[in-house]
Amino acid sequence: MTHPSQIKLSDGNLMPQLGLGVWQASHDEVVPAVQKALEAGYRSVDTASIYKNEDGVGEALANAGIARDELFITTKLWNADQHDPRSALQASLKKLRLDYIDLYLIHWPVPVQDNYVDAWKGMIELQKEGLIKSIGVCNFNVEHLQRIIDETGVTPVINQIELHPLLQQRQLHAWNATHKIQTESWSPLAQGGEGVFDQKLIRSLADKYGKTPAQIVIRWHLDSGLVVIPKSVTPSRIVENFDVWDFRLDKDEIADIAKLDVGKRLGPDPDTFSG
Repeated sequence: MTHPSQIKLSDGNLMPQLGLGVWQASHDEVVPAVQKALEAGYRSVDTASIYKNEDGVGEALANAGIARDELFITTKLWNADQHDPRSALQASLKKLRLDYIDLYLIHWPVPVQDNYVDAWKGMIELQKEGLIKSIGVCNFNVEHLQRIIDETGVTPVINQIELHPLLQQRQLHAWNATHKIQTESWSPLAQGGEGVFDQKLIRSLADKYGKTPAQIVIRWHLDSGLVVIPKSVTPSRIVENFDVWDFRLDKDEIADIAKLDVGKRLGPDPDTFSG
């Protein structure tokens, strides 16, 4: 297996392009999952306060024996905590057993609440204090992004959005790129590959490269310049999802997968979701 790739963010920090997502993983699931991922070569873990498993991630990291500067840990500010990002961050740091977070994200804009600009201002201050290396957002549409940039002069380094072959959000991805915002895919396999892994194109590419459908889809994310965080707590799948560095899709194959886009959103609508 060749070395995994890294993405240089607009603030100069480096981020592994492929990481482990731990959404919906319980404490008892997340500890062995993170341990297995680190053994397999992952160095990036994506969690969130609302996942209620930061303590498990912290336990696994503390027992891993890996230097802190080799790890890239992401967590997120929950909607109800947007009024006080400092307290929320301190709680996350304690659970994760860390002195700083590599990437802290506003989880949802929650426009009806109208706190996300103030939350962003608070995160800017926390970054200046060294408690966060990089700051970004999740699930922000163009109008949300434009507003925080206009009101603070600080552009997020990441916009983590639902993105998979059935929902490619190409216009938002392009807008992010124009503004030097790295797009990161959550639910990259469309929640277990439903409707994706059975596509004739995906199956034929899996046969061609001697890979699984999941590996083909992960490689598509990577070859599309996306950061990707497939979630699994199954040891064999954690290893499988990381074994994608020995092949690349060609431009025609990437273009063919682009044709699978049907705008199928599996998660909430960022304009209306309030949590």
